[in-house]
Amino acid sequence: MTRNIFLIGLMGSGKTTVGRALAKKLNKRFIDSDHEIEARTGASIPLIFEIEGEASFRQREAEVIRDLTQLDDIVLATGGGVVLNPDNRALLAAHGTVIYLRASVNSILQRTRHDKNRPLLQTADPRRRLEDISRQRDPMYAEIADIVIDTGRPNVQFLVNHILSQLDIALPLTAASMPTEPVLTDALPCLPAQPVPVLSPIALQVDLGVRSYPITIGHGVLDDADLLARHVHGDRAAIVTNTVVAPLYLARLTRTLTAAGKQVTTIVLPDGEEEKTWRNLMTIFDGLLTEKCDRKTTLIALGGGVVGDMTGFAAASYMRGVPLIQVPTTLLSQVDSSVGGKTGINHPLGKNMIGAFYQPQAVIADTGTLDTLPARELSAGLAEVIKHGAIIDAVFFDWIEANIGALLSRDPAAIAWAIQRSCEIKAEIVRQDERESGIRAILNFGHTFAHAIEAGLGYGTWLHGEAVGCGMVMAADLSQRLGYIDAAAKDRLTRLVAAAGLPTVAPDLGQVTWFDLMQVDKKNEGGAIKFILLQPLGTAVITGAADAMVAATLHACVHTA
Repeated sequence: MTRNIFLIGLMGSGKTTVGRALAKKLNKRFIDSDHEIEARTGASIPLIFEIEGEASFRQREAEVIRDLTQLDDIVLATGGGVVLNPDNRALLAAHGTVIYLRASVNSILQRTRHDKNRPLLQTADPRRRLEDISRQRDPMYAEIADIVIDTGRPNVQFLVNHILSQLDIALPLTAASMPTEPVLTDALPCLPAQPVPVLSPIALQVDLGVRSYPITIGHGVLDDADLLARHVHGDRAAIVTNTVVAPLYLARLTRTLTAAGKQVTTIVLPDGEEEKTWRNLMTIFDGLLTEKCDRKTTLIALGGGVVGDMTGFAAASYMRGVPLIQVPTTLLSQVDSSVGGKTGINHPLGKNMIGAFYQPQAVIADTGTLDTLPARELSAGLAEVIKHGAIIDAVFFDWIEANIGALLSRDPAAIAWAIQRSCEIKAEIVRQDERESGIRAILNFGHTFAHAIEAGLGYGTWLHGEAVGCGMVMAADLSQRLGYIDAAAKDRLTRLVAAAGLPTVAPDLGQVTWFDLMQVDKKNEGGAIKFILLQPLGTAVITGAADAMVAATLHACVHTA
């Protein structure tokens, strides 16, 4: 086997994601040729296409391929059209092992439908365009491929291990790298009959250029002084937590930071969604200023989504920005709110209406903290897990259905995979749309209804995840009314939400109040309410809906005494 590995395939086939994971396994340097072109030109790929045209882009691409194929010990993810140039094909074939990641047109469309960074798919009929591209390029991919891997599976680690087996490289399997499905079968992925011990932490990456950061998921990582020392670069750390989490984990995290040589300040807030206020934000600032914390002090959010959001907002604002680490201790925060950089506080008229986008230095999720999580909080976290499957990964949704019992019983392997896959999905969406100007809005599936429930009942009456679960049922109902999904799909989602222990019937806020609250939403444009709906299950669409249709959903889903 040659030292270099070159990944080829159509856009959206997973070359970058798989390449990065493969490079980490093999201790090789990972390079993305498109990213290299952007770094050299200082312009995005779509902008190069728009200003210079495709021919000029292909020339730049050929120059980059010529240079990169001369390097040693790399994993290179190439652009989808790299094989159009015969010189590129010759260089790739001569200087490395070429792996063709083959994906179906349907899969690629699902992955790229909201991605505006694919200039060749910005047409009135992207399916036909992609089919034409596939017919043209497939023979060229096959011509130089040493290995062909079909990428229809959702588990990146499964794909990486399959590639390693084809390369005849044997690496030790841990629970983090074990496939959750049998090889060469179309059956739904199932967990092993016995729990799989988590032997080593799972490491993921949120790829945002200079703002990129790692996610570490594992049992006991709160005790890893070396891990924390790598991410707390200054001498001081300020832990922000709440009155529920502090008795459980504050002393433990403080000991770990002290062992890493850090001076620690602690700030303890009251618990609850209703405490996500300006007053408690000031409490954080009061603590930092009283302790004379400087701009090199790292803020550490130890807790659930409320603590994470408030600490993140404080970090974005204190001295105009200080380092932040998220240490989520609830399932909801581990699978969703700690990743992506959304921070903020609530306003009486709307949830999370005051805040900032501010990315952490790292996310450190200790799955052991879920052992003390109340059952109601566990169910609330499962709402966000279900959401990820419903909007972007139908196979993951199937897996959640098949393993909801294992998740509710806190099976270590089930929980670890649910967190890992959810973080993979969110990290990829955030990579494409950091500030929610496009595709990232689909992560708000069910949230238009959910935020209205929270504000209408009073923050803290329902947990956020409970409101999201019910909101997803309502969004599925509206999806069916608009003809986007059938009754069977709506019933599947409703049954899964109920099986997770979440409410499926909404409170009666009054139709006028429902509409008033939904009109105070960050997704709305020009006063029109925007919804994230299913089209079909496993994909999402951002759209408006006639008031009569929304009223019909409210009538069907709202509890009336």
